[in-house]
Amino acid sequence: MSKEVLSSIREQITETDSKLLALIAQRQKLTAQVAETKVKHNISVRDKAREEQLLIRLIKQGQESGLDPLFITKLFQVIIEDSVLQQQALLHEWANPNSSLPINRVAFLGKKGSYSYLATQKYFSRRPGDLVEIGCNSFAQIIEQVEDNEADFAVLPIENTSSGSINEVYDQLQHTRLNIVGELTHPIRHALLVHESVGKAEIKTIYAHPQVFAQCSHFLAEFGNVEVKTCDSTSDAMIKVNEIASPHVAAIGSEESGQFYALKAIKSDLANQKENHSRFIVVASRSIKVPLQVPAKTTVIMSTVQSPGALCDALLVLKENNINMTKLESRPVNGNPWEEMFYMDMLGNIDDGPMQETVDKLRSMTRYFKVLGCYPVEEISPTKIAAASALE
Repeated sequence: MSKEVLSSIREQITETDSKLLALIAQRQKLTAQVAETKVKHNISVRDKAREEQLLIRLIKQGQESGLDPLFITKLFQVIIEDSVLQQQALLHEWANPNSSLPINRVAFLGKKGSYSYLATQKYFSRRPGDLVEIGCNSFAQIIEQVEDNEADFAVLPIENTSSGSINEVYDQLQHTRLNIVGELTHPIRHALLVHESVGKAEIKTIYAHPQVFAQCSHFLAEFGNVEVKTCDSTSDAMIKVNEIASPHVAAIGSEESGQFYALKAIKSDLANQKENHSRFIVVASRSIKVPLQVPAKTTVIMSTVQSPGALCDALLVLKENNINMTKLESRPVNGNPWEEMFYMDMLGNIDDGPMQETVDKLRSMTRYFKVLGCYPVEEISPTKIAAASALE
């Protein structure tokens, strides 16, 4: 194939890509109109039956054009997820007209390139207003930034699929007056990063955040005799390796973020679990109102009376009101040995009847009870169809 022919084909591909982008933009505008209609008529954001029918029709239509059903499925699962999140964001804006800010000052752990930084970018990409990044060295400092009105929001990692709950964040929530206003789940892909200018690396020291070391413990055990040094964040680890620029040091962090600090990945997928995700919460001084059309989660903290079966009795309240609990975490009460505070995530909107009844009952039967927040669920389950349905 001559260079002229190849160049012509590439020009056609570029033109086609531009048309695809224009069509996606048009689809997003239609999504906004759908959201407006759903507000007026109190219709739920997700209609899974319609999503399934849409996906079946698109697969059949794609097959007629010679497109692979799996490719069509993956492509439109992403498009449907984006549509749902866009609608939820618009519904949130309309339900909270005074919450939109021209500038969003957001505190997070680390500097540019930390996983908290990446999560912050992802979450606020769907929110109006410019983003002002406030990197912090500790979870306590992050909370203080919002409590002192130096930041409007804080993004905090709360749990990881590999290393579990982040207890320090739970302990901060026990004492803050801030409210949880959002959440997101972000994939965590650890890579071993070295300075781009070095040759063959004979690594003797690895820098990373303690949580990262916990999530990559199997890799480190196989690595052999290497010194591990903890940093306040993954971005600090990358900065350190960039400054040292030695073939004997490496950092563990995001391959994408390593580019910010002239680092290259020499090994990827280091986590103990290949499906490694972190859940982050977003906190602010004021609580928000979640429209009933949007799937919601309510998080509470409580201390039960010291009697046999007290926690069991509290959990039975959820069963009586058909409330699904997605997380239960206990943390010690400072200064009271052997006493525990319980953090609980429940699916449901605090403005809905069953959740209201649940909260009222729990408040009346516990020693201490506080709603930490009611906020939209942003983990969108992909639309699925039976293989047979697509081929009918």
